[in-house]
Amino acid sequence: MSDTAVQRRIVRTLVIGQVLAGLGQGATGSLGAVLATSVSGTEALAGSVATASTLGAAAIAIPLARLAQARGRRVSLAAGALIAAGGSTLTLVAVGLTLFPLLLLGFAMLGVGAAVGLQARFAATDVASAQTRGRDLSIVVWSTTVGAVVGPNLFGPGVPIAQALGLPENTGSFAIAIAAQLLAAAVYAFGLRPDPLLLAQSRPVEPTPELTEGQVRGRGALVFAIATLGLSHATMVSVMAMTPVHLVHQGADLSIVGFTISLHIAGMYALSPVFGLASDRIGRVPTILFGQVLFLSSLFVTALGEGSNTAIAVGLVLLGLGWSASTVAASALVSDLASGATRVRVQGRADLVMSLAGAGGAALAGPVLALIGYAGLSFGVMGLAVLVVAGAFTFGRQRVTNVTSS
Repeated sequence: MSDTAVQRRIVRTLVIGQVLAGLGQGATGSLGAVLATSVSGTEALAGSVATASTLGAAAIAIPLARLAQARGRRVSLAAGALIAAGGSTLTLVAVGLTLFPLLLLGFAMLGVGAAVGLQARFAATDVASAQTRGRDLSIVVWSTTVGAVVGPNLFGPGVPIAQALGLPENTGSFAIAIAAQLLAAAVYAFGLRPDPLLLAQSRPVEPTPELTEGQVRGRGALVFAIATLGLSHATMVSVMAMTPVHLVHQGADLSIVGFTISLHIAGMYALSPVFGLASDRIGRVPTILFGQVLFLSSLFVTALGEGSNTAIAVGLVLLGLGWSASTVAASALVSDLASGATRVRVQGRADLVMSLAGAGGAALAGPVLALIGYAGLSFGVMGLAVLVVAGAFTFGRQRVTNVTSS
């Protein structure tokens, strides 16, 4: 089988797994803040489940990377999906017993599913050519769209399931998530043959034209790429996690909340192949900068239109698009720069930083929302996008220096 055929099979398997994993995440994630408020009895802890989820993703990032390095992507991705299924089960128990610490543990385990998705995007680059690395990575990111958009709209179908199984109110979608996550584990376990990482371990990473021309090199480039992943994820998570609480507080029902989050998730994933192609053709840094422009536009819309459900929906779409452009391009840059025995370790550290930054953003978002409101939260988060823009221009000057000295 040719390398091209192998890569197509790898990407196809990752796409199927991500569709199922996205269904599980979408069916559970958008209810997190609502369940946290209900179980804990206070809005101040609404962001705690998003924090727990991102901390769970952070805690597993390095162990998953080590497992992948030792046993391959097939074993690590399947194991992560099984842990996420366990998290959905534990969440059902926590809501039924009204145990807030158990709810946090359940969402921490659900966060492992997010870590699986992060590692899956890097798996798509293991044997990809330099010319298609960004595109292949973005296709796997895009594949989450189907499940993630449908997932938040499973509240309605979940009601009769919850009633039939005797589950607590608003938790029927978690039963759907368990089935989806178990199927994703099976797809990874049986479909990733040959294993992309084991196949790639004996091969050097093919440099992109930027690397070949000496325009992108050195530790500073890697620091910038990983920092961009972290700050962009914190921007997205902090606003997204508090949006359901804000909407419910101003009278929106769960169907509007679910629809808004679906639009946001569509923004996160639907156009990722476009951003992947852009990062391959016009460069990683210009695509990252475009993502930050989308972030700033989003935050202005949500801040100025905080009282309008329509304005918030528009802002959340732009927020998702900004995350997509920034994450796809920065992830491709990490894959460009990580090579040899350190490749998986560097990718694991990138995922760790990304998850920790998201956890920090979610942890601060709840108190900020309670203190200065939704508009204040949006204005405050703009500072993170400004930091990335400043870093991009600093990095751009370093690139010019490198080109001149090469």
